[in-house]
Amino acid sequence: MNGRVPDDETRAAPAGVVDAARALALARRVLVTEAAAISVLAARIGAPFVAAVELIYRCSGRVVVSGVGKSGHIARKLAATLASTGTPAFFVHPTEASHGDLGMIAPGDVVIMLSRSGETDELLTLTPHLKREGAKLVALTGNPGSSLAQAADVHLDAAVDTEACPLGLAPTASTTAALALGDALALALLDARGFSAEDFARSHPGGTLGRRLLTRVSDVMRTGVALPVSPLTATLAQAIVEMSRKGMGMTAVVDADGRVQGIFTDGDLRRCLDRVRDVAAVSVTDVMTHAPRTVRAEQLAVDCVETMEASPKISQLLVVDDEGRLIGALHLHDLFRARIV
Repeated sequence: MNGRVPDDETRAAPAGVVDAARALALARRVLVTEAAAISVLAARIGAPFVAAVELIYRCSGRVVVSGVGKSGHIARKLAATLASTGTPAFFVHPTEASHGDLGMIAPGDVVIMLSRSGETDELLTLTPHLKREGAKLVALTGNPGSSLAQAADVHLDAAVDTEACPLGLAPTASTTAALALGDALALALLDARGFSAEDFARSHPGGTLGRRLLTRVSDVMRTGVALPVSPLTATLAQAIVEMSRKGMGMTAVVDADGRVQGIFTDGDLRRCLDRVRDVAAVSVTDVMTHAPRTVRAEQLAVDCVETMEASPKISQLLVVDDEGRLIGALHLHDLFRARIV
């Protein structure tokens, strides 16, 4: 397959009209061509890839990624992926490097250069300066015989047979291959470093995963005056007042030492209304739920979501210390507000 759409499918449609069949045919050929490029790449990688991983893994300095044009966009993405998966990296534009930013690169650094042709002037201009500084060079190109490939300490071959562009001009399959090879490099380093989901969360504190893996119960639980608490001696009427005042749909019931003995919820109230005539004469202990679900302050908040989902009727959890004393409470709404759910 050469990546070009047959002549009968490339015949121009009238201005302002999209030929649906032609558009779909071209889209499918693009996807098939780019998928084939990655498949060929997967079969081709070997010792040089391992050498590149070793070189970057043992880097005593920083990892610098560079490229021009479309390769520059892929280089920026590679730098971002490396940085977020345990390999500190940043992008330097080769033109800016020639005008002062070369000072950002030091001995012990590893520079990854991306170029489809391997003959990009801006990159070739930098290579002697980088070597003189003592930096190591990894080249990712589509031409193993290119000047950049020959100058590199390690060359990664990202050549493709054809571009997916029907004109055979716009970088498409070649940039897809470079992107995929860069991802493979970053994730091989992630694995070598033993980088975990928790490590990933620490570098993504603003993201969903970060919130889920970093937020503890203590960060979102209600405490102090916001915490609904009733003593064992409370009447049902007093418990209802406390529950209503604090707006959590429940009140914890504790003994004189603050240890949790039960919980009285909206559900408990509904269940007892048909059999209670005088709420002031009934003790809360007669209608509360004994042995309620509790959690610890140091637990991940996301674990509480799983606990609540396992029992659909539970929307509040009590937080206790090692002695079973009440220190906080958590409502499902608190988890929504913290964007844990």
